[in-house]
Parts: sequence; structure tokens; C-alpha cells
Amino acid sequence: MADLGMAETAKEQYLEAFARLQKETPARRRSWTLGLRRDALARFAEIGFPTSRQEEWRKTSVLPILRVPFRPEPDFTANGFTPEAIGRYTFEPWECTHLVFINGHYAGKLSRLRPLPEGVVIEPLSAALEKRRDEIEPHLGRHAGIDRHPFAALNTAFMQDGVFVRIPDGVAIDEPIHLLFITVSPDGPVVSYPRNLIVAGRGSRAALVESYIGPRHDLYFTDAVTEIAAGEDAAIDHYKLQRESGRAFHVARVQADLGRYARLASWNISLGGELARNDTHALLGADGGEVRLDGLYITGGSQHVDHHTLIDHASPHCASHELYKGVLDDRSRGVFDGTIIVRPDAQKSDAHQTNRNLLVSEEALVDTTPRLQILADDVKCTHAATIGQIDEDAMFYLRTRAISQETARNLLIQAFVSEVLHGMRIEPLRAGLECLLFTRLRKGHGAGVEP
Repeated sequence: MADLGMAETAKEQYLEAFARLQKETPARRRSWTLGLRRDALARFAEIGFPTSRQEEWRKTSVLPILRVPFRPEPDFTANGFTPEAIGRYTFEPWECTHLVFINGHYAGKLSRLRPLPEGVVIEPLSAALEKRRDEIEPHLGRHAGIDRHPFAALNTAFMQDGVFVRIPDGVAIDEPIHLLFITVSPDGPVVSYPRNLIVAGRGSRAALVESYIGPRHDLYFTDAVTEIAAGEDAAIDHYKLQRESGRAFHVARVQADLGRYARLASWNISLGGELARNDTHALLGADGGEVRLDGLYITGGSQHVDHHTLIDHASPHCASHELYKGVLDDRSRGVFDGTIIVRPDAQKSDAHQTNRNLLVSEEALVDTTPRLQILADDVKCTHAATIGQIDEDAMFYLRTRAISQETARNLLIQAFVSEVLHGMRIEPLRAGLECLLFTRLRKGHGAGVEP
């Protein structure tokens, strides 16, 4: 019952924080989103924070988040960051548009905006809300539902900033769009609520990267939501790289709704954070859609990383392919819960899900739950999950070639994760992650990778 009491107390604190925020915000600065925010807060008040009694949160306790009195940073401050300092997190030399946010606020002087095709809009959400209501209102809060997701409801109520991307019909953006969210808390634990909205028109093409960085080993909380609306025949590549501070908490929701023959490729990489929870959902709501979900989580120390995925085949002739891999060291814990639903009318669906885990410590633990709900009869669906340790025969083979035990172990870990990394289509990002992993394994951090 202790967790129920703490969840109720923490809920009241966030409700009071919202009331104070509304009281302190002058009427002239209140956005048209006020109704949306109030509705979200009302839903949060109904459901509250999740507890271990709820099935979807049974293996991940949020009590460590609830114990800390987080506060949002009210105004932008650079916190000492310069363009030179930002460079180490942008995978230089990577020529693309970089939008930088510090503690949830847009950092215009640290961002780099490159020329874009005619009609493309890439703006901080805070600015877009003021002048693009007609474009944003049909989508904001319409895809990432809040009925069963208290942290998504909390984000909707408190959302600070993020990015709005609109890609017109038939337009292809050749260079990726990089969103860099940096959090530090020199004056006490902060919370930020990044909110991203991507609207891709018919036949459009784009790649987006979300990076979450905590460079100073501070205590803070990130509650992020990204909504993707992909029109007919649109193709979106979405990358999410979580390298939060080792003391930080990270809870995120990505929701993608796909139109007819639309395609989504997603890579979700979790390396940092004391506690991280990622919910990635995709709705195949029209004929011929295709989804690829790839994920990688590498943990050490006492980290806890939880990935929940949902692919909803709601229309016929759609395909989905999912591969998540985990490497767990020390006393860390991983959770994978993947669900594929094939609705009654979704005939000719083709869905495949795989989760593989490598435990490199006797104290590491992973819970994996692959799920298939098949309500149609003309489908091809498979799922698989494995949990294992480093192959002793492979280790012996490498040792007989005068390779040290530590080097052999690291080579086998690299080989295990390469399947996910090599599938990435952005070369600087892939190479940067491979270099990061190699360097930290070589320095003896084991599988636990610090940001």
C-alpha cells in the first residue's frame, strides 16, 4: 500500500503545480491549447501515477520518480553551453539541421538551421503554436492517446517545447533533422516535457533523430511525447537515442499513425538513465502500410530499462518487422513487452517480432514478454524471445587465438548488437554509436554504457 500512498501524494503535487502555473501565466500569454491541457490534466487526475498493481507497470516501479520534487525550469538559460560544446553531441561532421533544447526550452543560438525544400516547416513547437493553429490542432494530442498513459497525459498538460515538422505532399528532405534535448540541473532536480509533432504529407520522405543527453551526471526527469502522422505513401525514418545521465529518469511515448502504403522505420537506442521507460506504438490504419521497429538497450550498474511496443494491424495487406536486442551487465534489469494485434479485418497481414537478450553478468536480469493477438485467419505471424549468456565455444575459439578474455568478451558483445546498428541508414549516427560502444567497452565499462 505504500506505493499507492506515494502515488496519490505525488499526483496531488503535480495537480497543484498545474494550478500555480495557470495562476502565474498572464491571460495574454495563454495558448489555445489551454483546453487540451486541462482535459489532459483531468484525465491524469482520474488515473494517477501507475503502480505495480497495474499489469503494464508490474515490472517497472515509478516510485523513484515520485520521491523527488522535480520542478520545470521556467525560462531559457544556456547553462554555460556554447556551439563548440554542443558539437560533441551532434556526431560531427554531420551536415544537417540541428535544433537544440536545454531543459525543455529552445536554444536558437545553439541550433543550426540549413536550407530546406520549399514548403517544409521545421519550427520550435512553442512558436508554431502561436501562428499555425490550423495545421497543428487536428493532430496535437489526437494520436498519442492519454486514456491509459498517465505520463502522456502529464506531458500534454505541461508540454513546454519541442518541434513541429510539416512536410508537404511529394517533398523529400534529403538531410536528417536532428533534435537535441540536453538536460542539466545545477540548482536542483528539474523536469522537462518535450513534445514533438511530425506531419508528413502524401508521398513525402524524411528522417528525424531525437537525442536525449545528460552530460553532467545530474538528477532530473524527462517526460517526452512524439506524434507522427504519415500520409499516404509517406516514408519516415525515426531514430531515438537516449543517453541520459546515470542518475536521470526518462519516460517517453512515440505514436505513429500510418496512412495507405505509408512506411515507418524506427530505431530506439537506450544507453543511459537510472530508470527509463519507452512506449513505441504504431497504428497501421490503412491498406498496405509497413512498420519496422528496431531497438537496442545496453545497461549496467543498477539501471532499469523498460521497452513496451505495440503494433496494431487494423487494415489488410500490412507488414511489420520488429527486432529488439538487450545487453545487460552488473545488477541491471531490462524489460521487453511487445504486442502485435491483428484485427478481424486485417487479412493478409505479415507480422514478425523478435527479442534477444545477452546477460553478461550473473546478477543481471531481463523479463521478456512477446505477445500476439490474432483475430484474423489469413495471416503470417511469428514471435520469438531468447535470453542467454556469452557463447562459451565462441569465447574459447577467440582465446585460442591469443585474444584476452576481456577483448574476446567485448568482440562478442559488439557482434551481438551489430545487427541493429548496421540497419541504420544514417552513416554518421551509426558510426558514432559504434565508436561510442567500442570506446567504452575498451575502457572497461563493460556493457553498462554511460552517456
